[in-house]
Amino acid sequence: MIFIGWFVSRKHQGGEAFLMGGRQLSLGLLLGTIIATMVGTGSSMGAVSNGYQNGWGGALFGIGGGLGIIILTFLFAGMRRYNFLTMTEEIAFYYGANKTLKAIVAFILYLASIGWLGAHILGGSFYLSWSSGLDLLTCKIISASGFALYVIIGGYLAVVWTDTIQAVILFCGFIALSIIAIPAAGGMENIQATVPPENLSFLGIEKSGLVPAISLSVAIAVGVLAAPSFRQRIYTARTISLAKKSFMISAIAYFLFSILPVIIGLSAYTIDPSLENSNMAFPFMATTILPPLIGMLVLVSGLSATMSSGDSDALTGVTILLRDVWIVLTGKLPAKENVVKYSRWAITFSILLAFSFGILAEDILGYITKMTSTLMSGICVVAVLGRLWNRATWQGAIAALISGSAISFIILTSADYAAYWGNPIIPALIFATISHIIVSLLTPANTVSREAALEIINRERKVMDI
Repeated sequence: MIFIGWFVSRKHQGGEAFLMGGRQLSLGLLLGTIIATMVGTGSSMGAVSNGYQNGWGGALFGIGGGLGIIILTFLFAGMRRYNFLTMTEEIAFYYGANKTLKAIVAFILYLASIGWLGAHILGGSFYLSWSSGLDLLTCKIISASGFALYVIIGGYLAVVWTDTIQAVILFCGFIALSIIAIPAAGGMENIQATVPPENLSFLGIEKSGLVPAISLSVAIAVGVLAAPSFRQRIYTARTISLAKKSFMISAIAYFLFSILPVIIGLSAYTIDPSLENSNMAFPFMATTILPPLIGMLVLVSGLSATMSSGDSDALTGVTILLRDVWIVLTGKLPAKENVVKYSRWAITFSILLAFSFGILAEDILGYITKMTSTLMSGICVVAVLGRLWNRATWQGAIAALISGSAISFIILTSADYAAYWGNPIIPALIFATISHIIVSLLTPANTVSREAALEIINRERKVMDI
């Protein structure tokens, strides 16, 4: 992957090519990178773990993600026409390019990218720890280093090409393991006789509960709508129609993929219902029921899932850091001749920060849903209302960001609330929306047109020549 990343990007090392791939991604590359980004740590280890614990509840990850992609396509694919560099620019466009809101959103989106990267480092370390016997901390260090190398060398083109290759690897690996899993578990009759009946209920609702099941799917959908890495795929597509087509095909593929983690999780439970860590259900199956060589290839496919998502979040975070956070901290943007050099240093810094996020975490799905609720619920509301409601104000947006995070924190610190909701995403979205609407109606309407806001954004960015 390091060699391929260098090879495909060796002639494209300017600032725009490094961070945006020249904005000329074809349908094949878009499909590869979107699917690989979607089928990442959460979809592999997290969804299989959920399938192990809650049976058909393992499909909720894929259902939520697929719905998120469809909504993203209809609401935001058209934003390709404005040549945004980051999601921060897009949100600023909706709110008159207000500097205060833009600064707050920049820091939140950067932290969100780092948070996702931390999840992928965690997932990669689980695969390495299971297959190598090394302790988890050592594996986290190795995993973080792996993310850094080919992103630093090749930038965005390296990411999308390696994503596309890894998408093929991981789909083959998951399909192979799913085909073999049921016979290895003694067939569906044995699975039905071994797995608790509530796990076999519709989407595992009898096991997890209706509200927590809905909350999980909503959290994953919000993660797609508010994740800057998916916006980056829109901004770098060759055309709007290509962006829409690639996302819709990816949604269909993701809905179909959602069944595979359930099959693997149910089979793993049937073979061994006493795994100490359900996050290890996928590597357990790969090494238990497959011949050594094939098992290692399947483990590589799982690791590909974490790597392909992690590199996307790493580079997206770096783009936000250089374009949006940098100007808040220094008052200016880096000159175009320094963009690649600063990007490589920023990647190193970002991965070290993500490593610190994931160093204490042990549960992937819990990590993802808590981060999504706390950091991204408000961002989702701000983006959707800003896109659809002309009366939205920057003051209302800030109120949504604050209230969404505050409600999420309150629920996470209450055992009763956390047990009822599963995760805080639904109340966080509700309070963020109400806060946004009320404060927007109580504050003066925005007087800066979207055309004027776009001109401000483009003029500010011009120094980077991107």
